[in-house]
Amino acid sequence: MVMDINEIREYLPHRYPFLLIDRVLELSLGESIVAYKNVSINEPFFNGHFPHHPIMPGVLVLEALAQACGILGFKTVNKLPADGYVYYLVGSDNVRFKRPVMPGDRLRLEAKVEREKRGIWKFACRATVDGELACEAEVICAERKVS
Repeated sequence: MVMDINEIREYLPHRYPFLLIDRVLELSLGESIVAYKNVSINEPFFNGHFPHHPIMPGVLVLEALAQACGILGFKTVNKLPADGYVYYLVGSDNVRFKRPVMPGDRLRLEAKVEREKRGIWKFACRATVDGELACEAEVICAERKVS
């Protein structure tokens, strides 16, 4: 285990119900991250998406990938939200959803740094369930100081 939920909470400002990373399995500073989210029927979005056929909304799969990217960025530059920094999801390209994510799934989140320039990061991302591709995307995040 590289990061448990307590350390993750130091590097992400998100809290329930929007903290979408349960554990970080691998992290190579400036290069890549592998994390996961355990998808539970108790997630609040399943009440309405969809009651008789629950699937995790695609935008939340993308958000989970962006949160993994945020952890990688924060760890790489050695900054924390407590220091007044935040990573904003500012763009996504070539987003493709290949299979639904359902309760009981373990969503594996992978991100690789493609480039970083002046606080703007671009990542190549993949989300899989049991080795099967659920989503792929290029995610763009911006590091910003907030007051």
